[in-house]
Amino acid sequence: MKYRIVAYKTLPADVMAMLRERADVVEVDASEPLALAAALRDADGAIGAGVKITPAMLDGSRVKALSTISVGFDAFDVADLTARRIVLAHTPDVLTESTADTVFSLILASARRVVELAEWVKAGHWTTGVGPAEYGVDVQGKTLGIVGLGRIGGAVARRAALGFNMRVLYTNRSPNPAAEAQYGARRVALDELLASADFVCLQVPLTDATRHLIGAAELRKMKSSAILINASRGATVDEAALIDALRDGTIHGAGLDVFETEPLPADSPLLALPNVVALPHIGSATHETRHAMALDAAENLLAALDGTLTRNLVNPEALAR
Repeated sequence: MKYRIVAYKTLPADVMAMLRERADVVEVDASEPLALAAALRDADGAIGAGVKITPAMLDGSRVKALSTISVGFDAFDVADLTARRIVLAHTPDVLTESTADTVFSLILASARRVVELAEWVKAGHWTTGVGPAEYGVDVQGKTLGIVGLGRIGGAVARRAALGFNMRVLYTNRSPNPAAEAQYGARRVALDELLASADFVCLQVPLTDATRHLIGAAELRKMKSSAILINASRGATVDEAALIDALRDGTIHGAGLDVFETEPLPADSPLLALPNVVALPHIGSATHETRHAMALDAAENLLAALDGTLTRNLVNPEALAR
């Protein structure tokens, strides 16, 4: 008997073919929540990303497993899923390196004003040699503070320490001995990290504890020359407080791949600030990585439905008998 699976995100052709070998796959437009909820009622599992799966959408369903094509899982009520004995899987490993590349591109672009000056050149303003008005700041040899030294944070630390001779500070719930040994990373309290770092990089999931982790008080603790980098989740930063800090010079600049509201509204004050590099949440957005994520998520889902999944589990408690 084949499984019945709902796909609420377009999948690569070969990944879809693999799923269809084992399951009847129903494709649903994620922008139609009522249609998605209706499809879930008759499904054994679902795969997708970019839409919130609420408890109400699962009422009356027979869903046994959900697989998100992402490392983050704040689109799900994990406690509710666990209570329903629904397994949730994610893709934490395959996007590590491409996301770390994006993080470091934000560091470099923000420090060297890459986006701003590229537009300056295109606008025809480069008519003589550049001067102090166009200068940026160095990255090599500076101090990088990483809030959340997990997989992606560790990959960023490697780039910083080994590639740019940066001093790495980090704050984390638990020590990271490997990063300390390999990259000279030093674990400090958040306040010390904010006060010491030239670049403050957020790499934490969005939870009740991390929502608005960086607000007005934290921004005031940073150096006026510091740059904030956020490629984790937008709501980890109080965006209104960040806008004020960028306008009044509390901090030097920001490199952002995530925002409290996505897509970022066209009238957002962030878009008018020259000291902001804003990207459209492209952390893992390469052809290679997105394909690998979709394949990983599909394999996770089938294994979860088979009862054999032992990795990439968000809520292993759901498997308890």
